[in-house]
Formats: sequence, C-alpha cells, structure tokens
Amino acid sequence: MSAKAKIGIIGGSGLYSMPGFELQEEVVVDTPFGAPSDAYMVGKLGGKDVAFLPRHGRGHRLSPSELNFRANIYGMKSLGVEWILSLSAVGSLKAEHRPLDFVIPEQFFDRTRGRISTFFGDGLVAHVSFADPICNELAEVVNNSCGELGIAAKLGGTYLCMEGPAFSTKAESNVYRSWGMDVIGMTNLQEAKLAREAELCYVTVAMVTDYDCWHEDHDAVTVADIIANLTKNAENATKLVQHVVERLDTERFRTCKCSSALKHAILTDPKTVPAGTKKKLELIVGKYLS
Repeated sequence: MSAKAKIGIIGGSGLYSMPGFELQEEVVVDTPFGAPSDAYMVGKLGGKDVAFLPRHGRGHRLSPSELNFRANIYGMKSLGVEWILSLSAVGSLKAEHRPLDFVIPEQFFDRTRGRISTFFGDGLVAHVSFADPICNELAEVVNNSCGELGIAAKLGGTYLCMEGPAFSTKAESNVYRSWGMDVIGMTNLQEAKLAREAELCYVTVAMVTDYDCWHEDHDAVTVADIIANLTKNAENATKLVQHVVERLDTERFRTCKCSSALKHAILTDPKTVPAGTKKKLELIVGKYLS
C-alpha cells in the first residue's frame, strides 16, 4: 500500500468528488476485522493528503446496523490517518437546531443494540477514557471554519445514536427530548469509540435535515423537502471539509489526549497476551506491548 493520508473523512458517497480534490489512488484495505464499507479514495485537497470513505458504500448499500465500524477505523489508521472528520445527516430533537444547521456534538448517548464497538478482547483488555468523546482541538477548528463560512453551527450538545433502520416512534422521540438530547442519528457513536481506541482525533459534524417526529410540522415535510435539505447540506459540507483541511496543521505533533488514549488503558500483562491477538492488534497497541 503506497497511499498515505493524515486526514480522514467519513461521510456521504459524493464527498470525494468535491471540487479541488485530486484523486491519486483508490485503496482497498484488508483488515483483521473484515472489509471496510468501500475502497478509500486517497488524494490531495488543499495541498493536504486526505482519505475519503463513503460510510454506507458507494450507492448507499449498507444500513447502519450492517456497517463494519472496526474495519472502517482500522483502515483509516493503516493509511496513517491521525484526524477524522465524520459527516452525518441527523434529525433535530430541539427547536433551536433547525434544518440546514450543523451541530458539532460534544457528547454521545448509546441506544444501539449489540454493535461491536471495541478492538479489544481475545485475551487483551483495555478501558479507554470516553468521558469527553471528541477531540476538542479538532472541534474548535471545525466550529471556527463554520463561522468563517457563514454556516449556522453549534459547538456542543448530545448526539443520540439509535439502532435503526426505522426512525423513532413519537413516544421515543419525546423521551429523548425529555432527556435533553440534541440530535439523533444511527452511526457515529461506534466510530467515536473506535477512533479513541485507535488514538485518532475524531469529530462529528451532524447535519440537520429535518425535525424528528416529535415536531408538529413533521408530517408536513415531504421527501422533496428532505432531498433539498440533503443537497444543501452536502454543498455546505464540501465547503466545510475543504476549509478545515486547509487550516489543519498536519505537520505538528499532536498533544491532545486522543493521541495517547491507550497509555494507561491496557490492563492485561503484555506477557500473557496471545500471539494471535498481538499480531491482530499490532497497528493499534504495538508500541505498548513491545
């Protein structure tokens, strides 16, 4: 594998066709956890090396419950990625988060069932700190970029990750609102957990397409309205990605907690870790087990 990139973008299938992106190589990554969602599109954007991954595969073939989150994040790590910007369509659970707004959540709440969200097990135990699940330094860059581009955005709030693929009932939606949740989606919690275990900086850009079913105007929203919002959000997303990439200093040494998340997280005596597990997780924990 010759292609490398320090910045990873996870999002819609069309992001890698954005203006200014120069595709250099389409990289198929083989991981110990199976196949990622698709090939990684590695190339140049704003003079930086960037790797794009369509989360649901080209043509949107994979449902949220079918995503191989471990393979997706492992693949990014194997390409040399240190920063991940994840873009995702969400529903709003608060009136203040309007359609076309971007939310940069600082917290996640898990309502999924049985999804694998750790690299560890098979004789190797680690417990990373996840109290603050995003990289604050990267979030500031993203938030500042939104401001400079005139994109309505809020830094903060909670992303509730539901199982799907069906949307919420009104009862569920109102319960989530009573809990103080801000936006609802189906994918980003597992990405955030695995990125932390892989010691990658991670931020979600939650792009509001409509209000969730709690809203009195929800039933009046047409498919055409949602598609129009998705299209506009995609336009803003491409502008934002390029702006963030241009302003991210990929040459500096990372000093955030993300870069050393495993330093005090591994509980297993290295001498007792099975050889097969060591080999499988060499990319993730090799420097701590040597």
